[in-house]
Amino acid sequence: MERATTRTSTHCPYCALQCAMSLVGADTAATAPTGTPMLTVVPREFPTNRGGLCRKGWTAAELLDHPDRLTTPLARRADGSFEPVSWDEAYDRWVAAIRRAQATYGPDAVGVFGGASLTNEKAYQLGKFVRIALGSSRIDYNGRFCMSSAAAAGNRSFGLDRGLPFPVTDLDDAHTVLLIGSNPADTMPPFVQHLAAARAAGGLLVIDPRRSATAALTGDGGGVHLQPTPGTDLVLLLALAHVVVAEDLVDHAYLAERTVGLDRLRPTLNAWWPERAETVTGVPAHRIREVARRLAARPRGTYVLTGRGVEQHADGTDTATAAINLALLLGLPGGEGSGYGTLTGQGNGQGAREHGQKADQLPGYRSITDPAHRAAVAAVWGVDPASLPGPGLPAVELLAGLGREGGVRCLWVNGANVVVSAPDAGGVAQALDRLDFLVVADFFLSETARHADLVLPVPQWAEEEGTMTNLEGRVLRRRRAVDPPPGVRGELRIITDLAARLGAPGTWSTDPAEVFDELARASAGAGRTTPGSPTPCSTRRTRPTTGPPRAAGPTALPASSVTASVTPTAGRASSLSVPPDRRGAAPPPGADDRPHAGALPVRQPDSPGRVVGRGRP
Repeated sequence: MERATTRTSTHCPYCALQCAMSLVGADTAATAPTGTPMLTVVPREFPTNRGGLCRKGWTAAELLDHPDRLTTPLARRADGSFEPVSWDEAYDRWVAAIRRAQATYGPDAVGVFGGASLTNEKAYQLGKFVRIALGSSRIDYNGRFCMSSAAAAGNRSFGLDRGLPFPVTDLDDAHTVLLIGSNPADTMPPFVQHLAAARAAGGLLVIDPRRSATAALTGDGGGVHLQPTPGTDLVLLLALAHVVVAEDLVDHAYLAERTVGLDRLRPTLNAWWPERAETVTGVPAHRIREVARRLAARPRGTYVLTGRGVEQHADGTDTATAAINLALLLGLPGGEGSGYGTLTGQGNGQGAREHGQKADQLPGYRSITDPAHRAAVAAVWGVDPASLPGPGLPAVELLAGLGREGGVRCLWVNGANVVVSAPDAGGVAQALDRLDFLVVADFFLSETARHADLVLPVPQWAEEEGTMTNLEGRVLRRRRAVDPPPGVRGELRIITDLAARLGAPGTWSTDPAEVFDELARASAGAGRTTPGSPTPCSTRRTRPTTGPPRAAGPTALPASSVTASVTPTAGRASSLSVPPDRRGAAPPPGADDRPHAGALPVRQPDSPGRVVGRGRP
């Protein structure tokens, strides 16, 4: 007798490319033959991955029925071991710890640390829970460890934090793509097919100190690999921008119409002529000029993309800003067939930070310090705007203060494994042990969960419904393919149950579609800075759907839709001076440190694809 099967269309849970796949399996787990996976992954055609998957995608379903899955709450005994407890007992212990901490230390003694793997609905309701059920400002998430520099740079220059403001399929027609600090050939392999046209045109330009898999794609005439000394990306970007300005390769009309701050930028660029930059970065001056001229030769069809490699650095925000400035000088953002973007890493890295997990931000990019923004969200939540707390602490500060005076005493970690992923992991582990009470929600007894007083079993990606926002800003449907194991509860239910026990105001739902609808209302109109400009959060859908990127019309977010972060002039992006960290950019002995345009010799011939940099032939 042939076994009945089901096929569920969904998306990979891992990186922000969110490759489309189908999960195929028996009608119930019980009918699956012993020893076979509960579900089989089948790639699915979709604009981002076009039927491709990486190794993680192919094996994504293998952990669903792993024997080490948690299926019951665990509470720590006096001897340090764990014992199974009922959900009611788990809630009783947790609520008692919350009330004890807040009665002793105040509302901010209780906090939540979230994650960029959570669905939009869970991220939204988690932020709502902290602010109106706990009355606390202490919420942040693990996206601070990866995207915070890019987000700060985007807000600084455009007044908006957005990863890619265009579909990845726009790159199919590109002849020149500059990749800085990103290695998608290893981190999101299906993305590489969108770079084929640029490679064919000899225009894949990769800045990376390593000979990465992506850098290797520049060989055989595919492009140029610039290999700077580690930590000098900022100087290299300033030198590229110097050439663009010094050789008058800028888009003057674009700069006049859509940007401000060029006069402030010039002195910084003057200080980094290519020969000086070569002494710091190791990249030959003639190659810096070659790449700058390539970028400026045909702006339509040219893109500048950044990744975590340049952002996770002491100068990360300045480096990302320098990349934006380079793109603005060339007139790329908002142009047809051109643009700037940053490649988001985690599965919901975009949506998780848009909808309320950030310490200083309400849903839909709303500022928690703006009275109008507070009033708009409070109206949806049914509370007095004055009752909403102010900004909290970013992730690193929040974790560093755990168990200390003025810090969080009772913490819920949901969607993160901070003992592994946070900076100074050893210090974070010690901080967790200083807490009066730690709750961790996870599928397995993770490294972080081993420090917990209470561990809660939650569903995996294929066991839940919701939406994710991929690196393009495309809202995607996550569909349930199989029920979670008995005893496992979803975060929406956990939040709803806990809110009821705490007597929280407002309404709470366990239905992802209802939460999505509320999120749409809470973010309606958010992000608009000029009449008719696109909003970063969809407000038209009443149910999660898979569809095209939300902003219709031009393939890139128009620069006229954003407001400068340092000027009241609406509709312009900001070019900012970003002086490099002196630790990595001191002039060589005898160098002229005054503002200097530098000599501009004729470009020296060299073969495309050659690795150039310090210590390389």
